[in-house]
Amino acid sequence: MNRKDRISQGQLWLRYATEDLAGAVRGLTQEGFRPRHVCWHAQQAAEKALKAALLLEGKRPPFIYDLDKLVKLLPDAWPVRRVGIDLAPLTQWAVKGLYPGDWREATEMDAEQAVAWAREIHDAVKAEFGHRLGDAGPSAQSWG
Repeated sequence: MNRKDRISQGQLWLRYATEDLAGAVRGLTQEGFRPRHVCWHAQQAAEKALKAALLLEGKRPPFIYDLDKLVKLLPDAWPVRRVGIDLAPLTQWAVKGLYPGDWREATEMDAEQAVAWAREIHDAVKAEFGHRLGDAGPSAQSWG
């Protein structure tokens, strides 16, 4: 994949991450939106943002949900590597937010924390995209 295609694909993944984060934020106040939905959307936002970063680095995003593993695949220069939070509690919502099982239901506190973590990851990746693509013209800023 050439640089232009990597940027385009990365921007698309980041746009999806932005949309998932917006859904999670709306879910915090929307009647009928369950905390598990918020947690799942938050996990998806963080996962897609990290995969966007991997694409920008020329790496094919692996088919995994583990956010800590995705962060570790990025070069040390990425600020998201220095966020310094354990993302395992957010990773769990990739499955627990979708399916019933032998686990407790998500709470409003879980949802609020998930959104905060997802926002931190998303914003760090988006800022680095802006930094790296600042010379790519107006289209580089059109992803959200």
